[in-house]
Order: sequence, then C-alpha cells, then structure tokens
Amino acid sequence: MALFPDLDEAARGMPMIANDQPCRGAACQACADVCPTDAISVTDKQKEGEGTEVTLDLGACIGCGLCISVCPTELLTRNSSTQTSVSSLDQLTVSNIRRPGTPESMPIRSNMFRRSLALRVVSTGCSACDLEVGAAGNPIFDMERFGISIVASPRMADALLVTGPVGKGMKEALKRTYEAMAEPRLVIACGTCAISGGVHRNGYAEANGVGSVLPVDVYIPGCPPHPWNIIHGLMLAMGRVGPSQRALVRTSSPHE
Repeated sequence: MALFPDLDEAARGMPMIANDQPCRGAACQACADVCPTDAISVTDKQKEGEGTEVTLDLGACIGCGLCISVCPTELLTRNSSTQTSVSSLDQLTVSNIRRPGTPESMPIRSNMFRRSLALRVVSTGCSACDLEVGAAGNPIFDMERFGISIVASPRMADALLVTGPVGKGMKEALKRTYEAMAEPRLVIACGTCAISGGVHRNGYAEANGVGSVLPVDVYIPGCPPHPWNIIHGLMLAMGRVGPSQRALVRTSSPHE
C-alpha cells in the first residue's frame, strides 16, 4: 500500500480552495453563512484591485461539507489529500488571493525522534479522534512499522498527542502530564477541537484547544482526521516528511 493515498470517494474529507475557480463576490456569502464554526470569511477587496478574497481556516473546519454543497462556482471543493498536517498554525489558513507566508513545500527538519516516537495520548473530547488514533495502529495502517508507539506514562513519552477541545476542567491535568515528560518533548494537536476548540470555542468551558495551554509543534486538522492524516502528522513531528501547502490549495484543474 502506498503511503498517504487519497481518501476514498465515500469519505467526505476536508474542503479546499480551488484557485482556478471564480467567486461570485462578497454579495454571495453562501459559504460563510452556512459554516457552523465561522471558519470561512468573504471580503470584498475591489479597492485593492484583488477582487473578492475567500479565506478558509482549516483549524476551525469540522469537515461538514456544507460550504462545498452551497458554493455556486465550486471555488470550495473536496480535498481528498491525507497530507494536510502542518507545523505552523498560520499554514492552516488559506485564501484564494494570498497564500500563507510559507513556501509550498517546506524542507524536512532534522529530528532526534526520526527513528521512533513514543506517544502519550490525552483525550479531552468526544473520543472520535481517539478512535481514529486507535485505527492508525491497526493492521491496515500499522503506525508501529514507522517506529510510532503509544505509551501509558508521560515519563516514557516523547510526544503528547492531545485530542478534544481542552475545557477548563482538563487544563491542569494536561499541564501536569506535559510537565511529567522529559525534555525535549513535542505537543501534537490532533483534530479540529484540539487545534481551535471547533464548535466549542469561546464557550463557557473555555475550550479553545491545546494551543491556549501548551506550545504546539504539529497540527493535524480534521473532525476527526483519517488515520492516514494522523500518521502524516506524526511523521511530520518525527521529521520524516515535510508539510505541503499544495495539499491545502488547488491551483490547477484536477482534470488537467
């Protein structure tokens, strides 16, 4: 099996911006109006001579697919890639006018965890991401062949993999887990909730993701992310693959 194959047609996946498609303008707003997490904004930039800018925050997107279904010009389309993890939060914000301030293909960094990575998983949410993390270790995906294992104690862990929105009731437990880890240590935000809080953000539980509590090294978007997306994020943390903006924005027709 090839590493990081595209998602099956039956899988919804995340949306992406197709820069080769037009936008009807700020008067439309169909995608922004239907988004349940306010992950999309539409801004008229006619004065700047740039037309209409559509911005998509994949760190807040729950992959419901509503924006794709209502977009009249197919500017927002389905993303079948399983290589969507990034090492910087701003890389998850994409636009039809400007690209994030990072190259399309980032260099692979040297990393002492390149050969093996021991994970301590802390769940603070609905367990959907936990089920996918578990699936990443089954015989089909078998993340252990890449040297990735899950350990029971933070004292044995190289990386802290956090799922869920991290409500205020879990913040102290998460900090104590992190403090029990030996340095150097990594933090991986797995899923939309862990990245931004998702549908829970800015609520009474102060559940705005792990970034408000701990420094994050790798972000794995999705609600929940597919096992291949998770393995891509873990291998990114290990320094064995690099993030690619080409997996987040389409600049040419898929039929070309």
